[in-house]
Amino acid sequence: MEKRRTVPVKLDVDSEDTALLRDTVDEFLWAANYVTRHAFESEYVTTSKTTLHDDTYEDVRDETALHSNHVQAARNKAADACKSVVEKWKQGKKASMPHFTSPHLVYDHRTATFHDEYVSLATVDGRIEADYVLPGDERDTPHSEYFFSDEYETTGAELHHTNGNWMLHIHCKKEVESNTPEQDTTENGTVLGVDLGVHNLAVASTGTFWTGDEFDHWRREYEKRRGDLQEHGTRWAHENMQVVGRKEEGRFKITLHRISNELVAEARDHGCSVIAFEDLTDIRDRTGASWGHKWAFDRLYDYVEYKATEYGIDVEQVDPENTSKRCSECGFTHPDNRHGEEFECLKCGYENHADYNAAKNIGLRYLRRTQTGSGGGAPVGVRLNSGTLNANGAYDPPAQMGQSGSPR
Repeated sequence: MEKRRTVPVKLDVDSEDTALLRDTVDEFLWAANYVTRHAFESEYVTTSKTTLHDDTYEDVRDETALHSNHVQAARNKAADACKSVVEKWKQGKKASMPHFTSPHLVYDHRTATFHDEYVSLATVDGRIEADYVLPGDERDTPHSEYFFSDEYETTGAELHHTNGNWMLHIHCKKEVESNTPEQDTTENGTVLGVDLGVHNLAVASTGTFWTGDEFDHWRREYEKRRGDLQEHGTRWAHENMQVVGRKEEGRFKITLHRISNELVAEARDHGCSVIAFEDLTDIRDRTGASWGHKWAFDRLYDYVEYKATEYGIDVEQVDPENTSKRCSECGFTHPDNRHGEEFECLKCGYENHADYNAAKNIGLRYLRRTQTGSGGGAPVGVRLNSGTLNANGAYDPPAQMGQSGSPR
């Protein structure tokens, strides 16, 4: 079996090379969106990479200065996104044509060369070289454990531009024999379930809550400021509304970075190999969240995803159907089990906070999905504050405690 890891490495890029990378990212996103639009042109969405290659490759080469492998990577990105939309349609879910806006760029061994201290990257105008920015102490870091390890092979990377920094997410893999202690360790991992909501932005299956009070306070404050400025209707007011918008986004990003750091730390502290969120596609309809909350949920997920990779933790989404109505103790599902933030099972009488109950169900949903799938290294339990839930929903106390000594 293969063991795969992704290691984020910050790059030191000068201003001239930054301009080249920006141009390359822009053309890559244009190419991916061009292929996507073509895939949706006919009566049926085209998901075949071969067909999309035949239909769009020459057009993209003519319109961009991208390396041929970047053209192929953009096509693959588009095809995978279109395939995901079709799968959601088959499940009766809503999904629209994908549109790529997040600044990123896919590299393989034809477009990137990885050296000990720097990387060489293809752009729309030749290659650039960028030094790695590494931790002061490289011992016991993902960089030393995976990227610079002779045991791992570098398979490619994805370049992201985040918070003013160029981050190269380097993909590594190695072959692991079955029934080895390393595989056993992986298989004994646990999953951290996370429920997202309006009153509580995030609730973990370990019982940790991150409230949305601060987020809601500042959202109302900034809405009031924009409303006051809008009444003036002047150019000065319009410019100041843009300033307010940037301040609002900056403040929210700081809050979401803090929560994402704490979520990843929660997973690490409890030995989790996976963080499971609910599928964010229709979360506004399910939770009554505003557009601002939906933006926050998406951004929080992105932050957790790229920060968790540093520690070899996977981040996944699961189908949220009935996770708020299902009893995490006995499995009985009924709409009347939940009353606002309170959950009381009509069958077994289990009572707890509704968001906490949902977080456990999200973890269980992922656990059961992996145990019925073909992937190796699946977690064996949902992590609680003390002990775990197994795939059947049964509580497993920690080794040093009895059944009565743990909160559920």
